Amino acid sequence: MTMRTRKLLLLPLLTALAGCELLQPVDDPTLTKLDELERRMQAIERVMQNQSLVNLSQQVGTLERQNDEIVGRLEGLEHGSETTADRQRQLYADLDARIQQLEAALRSRNAVSVMEGGTLSPGQLPMPGGSDRDNYQAAFELLKQQRYEPAAMAFEQFLVAYPDSDLADNAQYWLAESFYVTQKFDEALAAFEVVIKDFPRSRKVPDALLKIGYCNYELKRWDSARDSLRRVQADYPETTAARLAGQRLKRMGEEGV
Repeated sequence: MTMRTRKLLLLPLLTALAGCELLQPVDDPTLTKLDELERRMQAIERVMQNQSLVNLSQQVGTLERQNDEIVGRLEGLEHGSETTADRQRQLYADLDARIQQLEAALRSRNAVSVMEGGTLSPGQLPMPGGSDRDNYQAAFELLKQQRYEPAAMAFEQFLVAYPDSDLADNAQYWLAESFYVTQKFDEALAAFEVVIKDFPRSRKVPDALLKIGYCNYELKRWDSARDSLRRVQADYPETTAARLAGQRLKRMGEEGV
């Protein structure tokens, strides 16, 4: 849906609302609601611009038909009675529900496309318009499917889009892990170090420190590897990470490195 089309869809709503004298514009909660709905329609438009699915035009047509119906109902409010406020609130609730359905459908279609083997473009979230949790889960599903490159792209874009999310530390850790399993040890090392630096209270810190030791081991930086592994044992005793650090240190001793 182009910007021009969207404006044409919203113009009749604005015109009809201008004729309603129930509330002053400054205090009118319906205008606030309209602003919110317009922002959501803009988000839908951005998603549509990235969609290549064949039935997208059908969804646009459906939204246009729904808009025509809503405009007709708004025009009827110009001649309403004392129940106009209740009907107006119902109208917005109806429009809100319809936009929610469209948003959900677009998120679902995009996620299915990626999960079924589609690709991510640079800078594209796996579920544009979805929440941080939606996009984290979609990225994690890619990782579980062993699709490491798109998973890394998804986690990277997640961190750009949601730097303050409660899931940011996990996303950073799994980004690093996606590099590690593809033997990109320099990239993995840098990404694990970000977990330590930026999320020092994260539960992922012991595992990230362990993997820093592993990365240095793979890069044959023996002293750095030993330092990280011993730090895991010292700072996080009685953890799985400490036990694995001990096993790697024993292996290094047996290998004479």
